[in-house]
Amino acid sequence: MSQNPINIFAAEPVGDYRLHLVFDDGKEQTVDFKPFLTRAQHPDIRGYLDPVKFATFYIEYGELVWGDYDLCFPVIDLYRNQLEHGYRQENAA
Repeated sequence: MSQNPINIFAAEPVGDYRLHLVFDDGKEQTVDFKPFLTRAQHPDIRGYLDPVKFATFYIEYGELVWGDYDLCFPVIDLYRNQLEHGYRQENAA
């Protein structure tokens, strides 16, 4: 049995590093990217903490993308609002 993939239909900024996403099945989700960006170790990813750079997102082929796929997330993770797998609160500094 084949399932249809989930795609992002629309994305709108709703505050600091938060985007309201609408998926093609009608589900809506507000995702806060700041925790992910602030914990990132790679300087290219941390560069998206610049609000102007963060605002350059676009939707391509149903995915949320920054740059030339410099930053993107699996759609299912955005759908579930789970950007960081395996991250535990005790790891927070």
